[in-house]
Amino acid sequence: MSREQQVVDRTRRAFRTGRSRPLEFRIQQLKRLWSFIKERQEEICEALRRDLGKSELGSELYELLVLEAELKLAISRLAEWAAPRPVEKNLLTLTAEVYVKPEPLGVVLIIGTWNYPWPLTLLPLVGAIAAGNAAIIKPSEVSSNSSKVMEEHLCHYIDQDLYPVVAGGVQETQELLRLRFDHVFYTGSSRVGKLVMEAAAHHLTPVTLELGGKSPCYIDKNSDVRIACRRVTWGKFVNCGQTCIAPDYILCEPCIQGQVVECIRQTLLEFYGADPKCSPDYGRIINQRHFNRILSLMEGYTPVVGGQSDSSQCYIAPTVLKDVPPHSRLMQEEIFGPVLPIVTVSDMDDAISFINEREKPLALYVFCSDKKAIKRMIEETTSGGVTVNDVMMHYTLSSLPFGGVGQSGVGCYHGKHTFDRLSHHRACLVRSLNMESVNLARYPPQDRRRARRARMALRSPLIDMSKRTLIWAVVATILGVCLSIALLVILLIAAGLNCTCWYWRGFYN
Repeated sequence: MSREQQVVDRTRRAFRTGRSRPLEFRIQQLKRLWSFIKERQEEICEALRRDLGKSELGSELYELLVLEAELKLAISRLAEWAAPRPVEKNLLTLTAEVYVKPEPLGVVLIIGTWNYPWPLTLLPLVGAIAAGNAAIIKPSEVSSNSSKVMEEHLCHYIDQDLYPVVAGGVQETQELLRLRFDHVFYTGSSRVGKLVMEAAAHHLTPVTLELGGKSPCYIDKNSDVRIACRRVTWGKFVNCGQTCIAPDYILCEPCIQGQVVECIRQTLLEFYGADPKCSPDYGRIINQRHFNRILSLMEGYTPVVGGQSDSSQCYIAPTVLKDVPPHSRLMQEEIFGPVLPIVTVSDMDDAISFINEREKPLALYVFCSDKKAIKRMIEETTSGGVTVNDVMMHYTLSSLPFGGVGQSGVGCYHGKHTFDRLSHHRACLVRSLNMESVNLARYPPQDRRRARRARMALRSPLIDMSKRTLIWAVVATILGVCLSIALLVILLIAAGLNCTCWYWRGFYN
């Protein structure tokens, strides 16, 4: 039996004890995970510096703050999220207790990635713990220093049987994927995502795949180009371009292409100085393989901004390329590095067609001041998420679902969306054995009268027992009964008066 098999078996046995289910235990584990991040922050930041060249402040801003916010939200809202959720009833189930109960799925496999190794590995864990699951954490071996900190220290804070860390490379990941889980959560490339989905299909295991793709950024000629370029420059070159929702390329009309280039040049000077290589805020490519891959994408182009590189440090300067052909190799695969191509389009119609002719992106960015044009761009395109007049900020909101569509991903998470994604929503209906006469309409032998009653009950408007709808339904029913009685009384009185009139008419005649 392999080491991975032993870990999975131990984790499943721990889950079957039921200790991950009580809300008190879940909250306790979430608080301990928060303590891990706080107490080990110095080691985490050092690991990120070694892996990706991130500064301490950059690590805190882009890696840890989002984790702390997610933990705070889950701890404060868990009782609300996990509570049974009443649903609407029909007349046949009016006296029954009907609700949806979120339940743990079981043992979840979380396969993290290397570009933001802490939030992209531990955010799914927050949701897994909150939903009452056990989880096996597989950090990326590419960000080896972060993986080592996670493996060595996480077990001292949270339950090591319910939430073990399995370090290792491709072989260990493949071995884990060979085994059965109740959900697989993977963040990474589309190529590996297909392999994960294929492996999960053997066990009918549901998956969440947070992938990537080429996220377009359209800049309208009538927008404030200077501010647009400032925001695009930040989103593209933070973490040295190694962000799944970074703007992958710019679409704009030829008349503003030169202005876009110049505004980006000026912004880079403001952000990173004359030599970004010396800036503490500018990172490095994760390893030599990715360094070579990015340089090969730039072959044949003359950069209008940047282009310098240093193999010994895996350094590539912030680079801008203009007049990039739509069908070039650079436009066929996700860049995932500090290279920003500009593709010219004739107008917004052309931009929409350009976007729709390609795979659905993880994110779409639109810079435009015309509300009608913005609405049109949103309605006539598809993407995992869309941000207008900014980039990447939709990721920071736990209230928004984060995820892809089509080739850019399957499923979504963040905040309550993670809790729901990693929960089974169990349908529950609880009735008494009384009032059996209500059920006669559904029992044989059937006749027209019973069938008519059943149709009326099933076609009746759904009644929301948890809101004012119930009150109005009761009031309406009472009023209806009262009106019926009043009408009956009026008819009886009218009939009585009619009889009396006939009596006296006969008497006098």
